[in-house]
Amino acid sequence: MLDIPQSSGDAPLLDAYSRAVTAAVEAVGPAVVHVAVRGNRGGGAGSGVIVSPDGLVLTNAHVVAEAGTVQVTAAEGRPMAAQVLGMDADTDLALLRAESAAALPAASLGDSAALRVGQVAIAIGNPLGFSSTVTAGVVSALGRSLPGRGGRPIEDLVQTDAALNPGNSGGALVDSAGQVIGINTAIIAGAQGLCFAVAANTARLVLGQLIRFGRVRRAALGLTGQREAVPRRFARALGIEQAHSVLVAAVQPGGPADRAGIAPGDLLIAIAGEPVTGVDALLRWLTGDRVGVAAEALVLRRGDPRRLAVVPSERA
Repeated sequence: MLDIPQSSGDAPLLDAYSRAVTAAVEAVGPAVVHVAVRGNRGGGAGSGVIVSPDGLVLTNAHVVAEAGTVQVTAAEGRPMAAQVLGMDADTDLALLRAESAAALPAASLGDSAALRVGQVAIAIGNPLGFSSTVTAGVVSALGRSLPGRGGRPIEDLVQTDAALNPGNSGGALVDSAGQVIGINTAIIAGAQGLCFAVAANTARLVLGQLIRFGRVRRAALGLTGQREAVPRRFARALGIEQAHSVLVAAVQPGGPADRAGIAPGDLLIAIAGEPVTGVDALLRWLTGDRVGVAAEALVLRRGDPRRLAVVPSERA
């Protein structure tokens, strides 16, 4: 076997990498808990991240979706009862409160907008019941989107090749500074190294809404539709630069779109001046702060542009 001499300069680099990983694990590891649930259909398990010393724990909604009882177990092995304070299927996040008389070690949510592809990513969780398991890799890509369990796409996911397995769901994805940059949520079955986490900035937004309302407020227009190409002859004539829009398939009677005069067969081109290039773009626009606020919708009806005032309602 051919021996390849190593440069004497490699050892410090490897040691620096090891030190960064171990320091991050020491900082965040105590805040990662095992989550066990029992319900009418049996039990399940996952992971969670303590985000405040008074016992607030972020995990995945699919981990606790049908839970009757929830128990979290701290990294040192102490079990605690927990309650589900709220969940959001659209981002696959849930908020628990662990019952503890003493303050708990908490992790800090970092700024996922500052992430760079290629930087170190460390996953901490409880895969297949093996507690406090650490895997490491890199941030493979940013801004990924996957179909969510609530029907909306989960946006702005962090893709990593740090190995995730069943039981890692709800655990922490950490950077080398010991900041939580994501909540691990999904793997692609049959693939290797394709793992995803809900970005920390999304988690922070959802956390605030769940604390305040017990749910995440989102707006709705009361219509269904599909992505459709904008006819080129209309696009040229009207100066529309986008290639796609939303073809309205149905309108809820008495809903915001119906009251605004939007009808089946309309092409929804833009809303509040923002291009609607597909259903995903429309869903991204329909955030909670749009509820009750009038916006101008630009639609094409048989090639005729119409500007209609629509007031989104809160989605049930």
